[in-house]
Amino acid sequence: MLFDLNIPWTPTTSLSSLEKILSFQSELGYNTIALSYTQSDKSLPSKLTNPIPIDLPFNIPSKTVVLRRCTLTLSDPAHNHRLSSLASLYDILAIRPTNEKAFLAACLQTSEHSIISLDLTTRYPFHFKPKILMTAINRGIMIEICYSQCITADTTGRRNFISNLLSVTRCTKGRGLIISSEASNVMACRGVADITNLLGVWGLSRERAVEGFSLHPRGVVVNEKLKRSGYRGIINVIDGGPSDPSSKSKEKRGIETDRAESSSSLSKRAAKRAKMREQHEKLTSMGAGDTLLP
Repeated sequence: MLFDLNIPWTPTTSLSSLEKILSFQSELGYNTIALSYTQSDKSLPSKLTNPIPIDLPFNIPSKTVVLRRCTLTLSDPAHNHRLSSLASLYDILAIRPTNEKAFLAACLQTSEHSIISLDLTTRYPFHFKPKILMTAINRGIMIEICYSQCITADTTGRRNFISNLLSVTRCTKGRGLIISSEASNVMACRGVADITNLLGVWGLSRERAVEGFSLHPRGVVVNEKLKRSGYRGIINVIDGGPSDPSSKSKEKRGIETDRAESSSSLSKRAAKRAKMREQHEKLTSMGAGDTLLP
């Protein structure tokens, strides 16, 4: 099962273009796709809403799940007090830090988001450190790499992308990475094999790259769903349907059989111990009799 958790969406997005992207991604094998709406922390409205429609006005490919995501461009960690309200409106909340202060807050302090999305085409005024990134990953926050940034960028952007990617890969050793497209058109979409080979040139192993398309994004989707469907760690009990009386009797007979086998095995052990004890006493008595002979 493959995931692409970053397809840009805006209120002015062409429906025909979006339909082509979803159809092409489905042909490439992606089963779960997230439409991402980018907002800035400086321009959040007083009343938060989710502009992404629940039902899209065109036919979605079969067996394709479409999620709604918000990517918040964070520059001032003081705006964190509204993240919980923002996260409740979307299926996934991601943070894209623009400076070191916001990056440290996203890695070490903030807990409402599940993804740290990096614009690797920019030259960051700080260095990525293994301890900071691994702390975020151990907290369950994944680091997102968007491959279309390298495809659509200019020469300087590609140079920055490769440099930043090498730094992130060195710090994380490929762990906790999510690979998304962030494709605004069909020409920026690529298959898993193509991106895996491309990232392998820059030091990311094939196993880690495949995890970035499947295992890690699946964990994000499942955890975010549990956050919104559960309440303060309460476990949801799923009804397994009406039980069959015959199955109950079979289970009862199975329990009784296990108990009988365990008791019989214990009796065999006890009999073996008694036999060994009897042989030991017999040998001891024979040895005592030999010593009394003249």
